[in-house]
Amino acid sequence: MSKRPTLLQHFRSFAYQNNIKDLDTALEYFAVFGGTGWDVDVSKSVEALIKEKVLRNYEPIHNGITRFTHGNALYHMLLSIIALGENHEDAVFKKGRVGRDKGEEAMDYLEMKSLLKFDTSVEKPLKSSDGKSDRVFFELPFMRFWFATISPYYKSISTGDFSEFEEKWSSLRGNFSILLSNLLVLELVKQSFAEKFAADPIVSIGSYYDKHVQIEILAKRKSGKMLAGECKYSQKLAKINMINTLKEKCQKVELDVADYVLFSKNGFSSEVEQMKDEDLTLLSHGHLSSLLDDLSKDDLLVYKNKKY
Repeated sequence: MSKRPTLLQHFRSFAYQNNIKDLDTALEYFAVFGGTGWDVDVSKSVEALIKEKVLRNYEPIHNGITRFTHGNALYHMLLSIIALGENHEDAVFKKGRVGRDKGEEAMDYLEMKSLLKFDTSVEKPLKSSDGKSDRVFFELPFMRFWFATISPYYKSISTGDFSEFEEKWSSLRGNFSILLSNLLVLELVKQSFAEKFAADPIVSIGSYYDKHVQIEILAKRKSGKMLAGECKYSQKLAKINMINTLKEKCQKVELDVADYVLFSKNGFSSEVEQMKDEDLTLLSHGHLSSLLDDLSKDDLLVYKNKKY
């Protein structure tokens, strides 16, 4: 497998390997098994496959992972904190009661081992004092799943008692794929605007954050012009306040935003639809599903992990 494929490459490979055409199904199973290279039978529930492939093979999988972490308690603690949703470096260190020097050394090691990747705000805040430490994400979905739900409960799992895991997974599973979806929306934005921005292409894309404001999507073009956006996963249609709030955020931090994009999984109110124009692009579930279009053998990545 090539060094560090993108999340989208992992996602397309997973869907092709397991013959998954439906986006929601692909996300649900990818959030747990993504990056392993394992065959996944989606006729079985995620929970059944977790028991079959992960819990019953805890020892060999754990031994494989410790080749990267060396069983280091600090590494495992930091990884679990990040896996459970704390992703700004300073907040991770504070929660883990770890000094900055020791924490940064550990983070650098985990990034070098391809367990974590750093995400820097696309633009710096107006005041340096408003700056916020970099965000950190898992490189592979399975590792996030492991350190969120398996590693913290190794004592009981290793004895065959899965009750602690089951309780934790029950509390997390409903929203576990949203982070991955947000990251895939960035890939969708790049594809959706490639033609429109051909003469002035996107040169960096990610998010904006400081101590007061967070904007989920921020892309910077060669000219310096920017595209800003937000994501919504509510069952309800996205309303006008979504774009108004986004514009207020951009004005507050004085970003030179020329274009806006909104992603709402379940669509938009008629009022928002009427606002759609050259400067505002609306994306929904159907657009995100296009990331799985035209899958072929060329999408298949070769993994060296042991199969389970």
